[in-house]
Amino acid sequence: MAPLPKKKISSGRRNRRRAHHALKSRNLVQCSNCGETRLPHHVCENCGYYQGREIIEVEQE
Repeated sequence: MAPLPKKKISSGRRNRRRAHHALKSRNLVQCSNCGETRLPHHVCENCGYYQGREIIEVEQE
């Protein structure tokens, strides 16, 4: 037989253990070229610029 716990873990102790399991919101910054929000250290999906230079060409609608 496998070992079993001697006592039931209380709900308070269980919840305290899970206190760090919450999802964290992403850190977003504004694009210096177009002002859209983007992830830091990533090329802007809206305009294709990164650090003031055009990296990819984006088709305008």
